Amino acid sequence: MEQSTSYTPSADRRAEIIFKYFPNLTDAQRTRFEMLGRLYTEWNEKINVISRKDIDNIYPHHILHSLAIGKFMTPEAGSEFLDFGCGGGFPGIPLAILWPECRFHLIDRVGKKIKVATEVARAVGLTNVTFQHGDAGECHKKFDYVISRAVMRLETLTPLAKRNISDKSRNKLPNGLICLKGGDLTSEVEATKGDTLEIPLSDFFTEPFFETKKLIYKPL
Repeated sequence: MEQSTSYTPSADRRAEIIFKYFPNLTDAQRTRFEMLGRLYTEWNEKINVISRKDIDNIYPHHILHSLAIGKFMTPEAGSEFLDFGCGGGFPGIPLAILWPECRFHLIDRVGKKIKVATEVARAVGLTNVTFQHGDAGECHKKFDYVISRAVMRLETLTPLAKRNISDKSRNKLPNGLICLKGGDLTSEVEATKGDTLEIPLSDFFTEPFFETKKLIYKPL
């Protein structure tokens, strides 16, 4: 069951871009998404986890970008995700709001970024996320999917992710790596073994920002 939030902010117009693409959110989900803009803006003044030049674009460039994974797939309840190199909480926190019946473990080697992600998740009342300060090699649990956002080159990320992928599948989409990247990925894909699905985010979103952005899926 989804937990209600204890704080209801005034409507944040910037969040309308989320509701445009995800019109069937519950009231609690809408409230949480509205809270994210204020929370990240406030935390970013103390600990810089998003470029200060880009903080005004928190909704399209960070929250909606993370939710592209929610346009690509719909997981079964109980599915587990490892957010590798989560930074301030992307894509894990927006996806944890979108999929309250799934579990998310966020890991990053930079302690101040984990602190921001932890405090933001606590403030919006998320109970389906856990956090770890450390390197991915220090996480020994298995997950249905490893997710990431602009962390490292695909040929480096893939073998690291594979260590955390469970051999037991509960979804129609086989377990594997789902990452969000930008630009020409030809050399990265060619350097990586195995099947790779590359989807332009312009298939999901019409804003110019997404014209050069891609979703990569690799079954592992």
